[in-house]
Amino acid sequence: MKLSHFHFDLPEELLAEYPSENRDESRLMVLDRAKQTIEHKQFKDVIDYFDEDDVMILNNTKVFPARLFGNKEKTGARIEVFLLRELNAEQRLWDVLVDPARKIRIGNKLYFGDDDMLVAEVIDNTTSRGRTLRFLYDGSYHEFRKKLTQLGETPLPKYIKREVEPSDEERYQTIFAKNEGAVAAPTAGLHFSKHLLKRLEIKGINFAEVTLHVGLGTFNPVEVEDLSKHKMDSEEIFINRFATASINTALKNKKRICAVGTTAMRTVESAVSSSGTLNEYEGWTNKFIFPPYEFSIANCMITNFHTPKSTLLMMASAFGGHDFIKKAYQEAIKEGYKFYSYGDAMLII
Repeated sequence: MKLSHFHFDLPEELLAEYPSENRDESRLMVLDRAKQTIEHKQFKDVIDYFDEDDVMILNNTKVFPARLFGNKEKTGARIEVFLLRELNAEQRLWDVLVDPARKIRIGNKLYFGDDDMLVAEVIDNTTSRGRTLRFLYDGSYHEFRKKLTQLGETPLPKYIKREVEPSDEERYQTIFAKNEGAVAAPTAGLHFSKHLLKRLEIKGINFAEVTLHVGLGTFNPVEVEDLSKHKMDSEEIFINRFATASINTALKNKKRICAVGTTAMRTVESAVSSSGTLNEYEGWTNKFIFPPYEFSIANCMITNFHTPKSTLLMMASAFGGHDFIKKAYQEAIKEGYKFYSYGDAMLII
């Protein structure tokens, strides 16, 4: 498969600027791989496709308010700082992206907050846009993180051109988010409401929680025609014994195991044992899944509609079959489905 196989024309008006009014009332396209059929439903109808002891794998990562706006010393130029990952808690070192990047050099100081309550110094240039910052803060680590949360805003994807609104803080977060560390939401999980989770639970569906802290690398454009040459950024993952036990029991009993989102799928595919079961794991993954690919754990997947040439679309194609996904996307565009982070969902069975 080549990069050009994943190109399609996506009308701009189909990029979702806002989420659906209620989480579980976004649209749902259901693809049946065996029958090669496409159905149009509402997300809450997802319950009809699962039975007792089936398992849904949820990514319980929590998005932190990663986007800060500061001012450069002397010039006062407004600089956007996007926190990527904490490098050293004790020294307050962070890996960040800065915009505009050309204005920021090693030694520059940046001031955040109305009363310059937080100051950072640029100590390293890692890439053309990336920098390492040291935050100069005397208080405790807990107070420092509180300050970052207070100053930061919800890191909505760049394609959303509007201002961040108060409701985004809650809506750009799954209701099962627990472990803080993501700079983007695992968006397939955004469609689950408390009510729907309760109904699934009553029906006897089990939930296996894993963690993958989504980094911006997930959205990095693929710039090579030969997909085997593309390198994914590493992201941190955690799979505990409760999740492995639940998933391995379902595997043994030939139940439906549904990865909720590409991040949940990459997490479990990164920790497969030689016998094809799931291992406990704590570490990093840079797994890139594109067709052809043999999946070991999940036999069902929920995912949003992705943008052209994205690694997310490539994974959906690997799972659903390239031609079938292509056909489904043509149908989605014709039917006006919404794409990307706040968009509609697809269930592939």
